Amino acid sequence: MIEITSLGSSSAGNAYRITDGNTPLLLDAGLRYKDIQRGLAFRVSELAGCLVSHDHGDHSIAIKDLIKAGVDIYTSSGTADALRIDSHRVHRISALEPFTIGTWSILPFDVQHDAAEPLGFLLANTAGDKLLFATDTYYIKHRFTGLTHIMIECNYSIQILNQNIAAGRVPAVMKHRLLRSHFSLENVKEFIRANDMRRVQEIHLLHLSDNNSDEALFKREIMALTGKQVYVAGR
Repeated sequence: MIEITSLGSSSAGNAYRITDGNTPLLLDAGLRYKDIQRGLAFRVSELAGCLVSHDHGDHSIAIKDLIKAGVDIYTSSGTADALRIDSHRVHRISALEPFTIGTWSILPFDVQHDAAEPLGFLLANTAGDKLLFATDTYYIKHRFTGLTHIMIECNYSIQILNQNIAAGRVPAVMKHRLLRSHFSLENVKEFIRANDMRRVQEIHLLHLSDNNSDEALFKREIMALTGKQVYVAGR
């Protein structure tokens, strides 16, 4: 049974705890270390590792403190170099090269974002569960089968973004960056249609924009499309 806890999910910071009941992991470390400590009920030492998707601060700011606390970090060489982290606790991983942490078998995969070698992660446990984690990407070229849990960015809606630009609430220049760096509600729908959803139990929508999203709308539309339980990660 996979448990997913959002410690933070917004442009202000992203971090998530997952566990299969045997091996707890942290996905991204974009909150202040003391906030991560609180979110984990001060049980940081129980973490078997932290997977970091990319180098932007809202996903990585606490890495050095986690290393000092004895937590192993798993991230790409591009991310490690961009953050200038070099420690025996930093494990450099590559897209499509699987590795294991405890009861998790993990397959990193490449995603599309304006960062140094960003990654998504497919995590499978010994009970047969499969969790997909993908954030800060405008496209996912890979297809997946047998997923049971999905954690996926749903940053904005193109319709809401266009309305905000027309009303002068959002600068027009923002549109180009969002289209080439973040997953929209429309992207999520396309991803769902292109992948095997038969075993999916839960879908967690991550990293909603403060200005260009609608939490209730996003949840309602993904539930209507999939018939699955949908959660919006807490901000």
